[in-house]
Amino acid sequence: MPQTEAHEAYEEPRSARLVAWGNAWFAGQASPDDTADAVRGDDESHVVRGLPGADGVGLTLALGRLRALGASGLRLALPAPGHPLGLTGPAEFNARALETGEAVLAVGAPWGFVPEALWHGADHQDDGVLAVTWHALPVNPGFPADVPALRDAERELVEGMRDATEALTRLDVAGAGPEVQRALGRLRTRDAEAEELLAPGYPARAVRVLQSARRVAALVALAAATEGAAVSAGEMAQRADALRPLERAARRARVAAYNAAVDEG
Repeated sequence: MPQTEAHEAYEEPRSARLVAWGNAWFAGQASPDDTADAVRGDDESHVVRGLPGADGVGLTLALGRLRALGASGLRLALPAPGHPLGLTGPAEFNARALETGEAVLAVGAPWGFVPEALWHGADHQDDGVLAVTWHALPVNPGFPADVPALRDAERELVEGMRDATEALTRLDVAGAGPEVQRALGRLRTRDAEAEELLAPGYPARAVRVLQSARRVAALVALAAATEGAAVSAGEMAQRADALRPLERAARRARVAAYNAAVDEG
C-alpha cells in the first residue's frame, strides 16, 4: 500500500540511531544508559559480536571498548546497488553493508558495524522477539565515499525536487486516487510533528536537512508505489528516471545529517 511505503521511508535505520546517539555519548551529551535505550528502541536486545575485547557484549560496553581502541565518533553508511554511500572498504565489509543497506563506521578506529535483526520464539513477527546483532568487521581508514557537506546536501535536495516536479506532475503522481491523497495528508502530519530527529549536540542545520531528506524519501516511495497516469512501459521508465536521482539525493542528505556531528564544524 502506498501509505506503508511512505511510512517505511520515514523510519530511521538502526544504524542511524546508533550513529546519532553514539556521537552524543562520545561528546558527553548523553549518558550510557540513555544512549543504549535510544538505540535499542522497541527491540528486545542488541548485542555486538566480533569487536576485540568486547565480543558478545551490549551497546554500552561496546562503545566503551571502541573509545579505548581510539574511536572518537561514528559515521553512517546507507549504500545501495551501484552506490557505496558512506563506505570505505574492504570488499567484505562493503558487501555485507550493501546486503543490509546500512552500516556504522567508527571514526579514529578501523572498525565498522552491520546490524542483523532476527525474530525469535514465534512464527509471526508480531508474536516474536526481535534480537539485533551488530557484526563488527575491520574497515579501511579514510573518508567515506560520496558523502556531501550539509550545505551541498541541502542544495541538492532543493534542486532535485525542482528537477523532478515537472516529470512527476506529468505522470500524475498526485492524481493517483484518494488513497494517495490520504497518504500525502499523513506525510504532512508527520512533517508537523515536533519529534526529536537527532540526538543532543547536533547542529540545527543537520536537523533541517534530515527533515527534508525524510520528506523527500517518503514522497519518492509514495510516487514509486503508485501508477498515476503512467500506464505504459515507457511512462513507467520515465517515472523511474525522474525518481532515481531524487532518491539518491535524499540518501546522501540523510547520511550527511547524521555524520554532521563528526564532519561539520
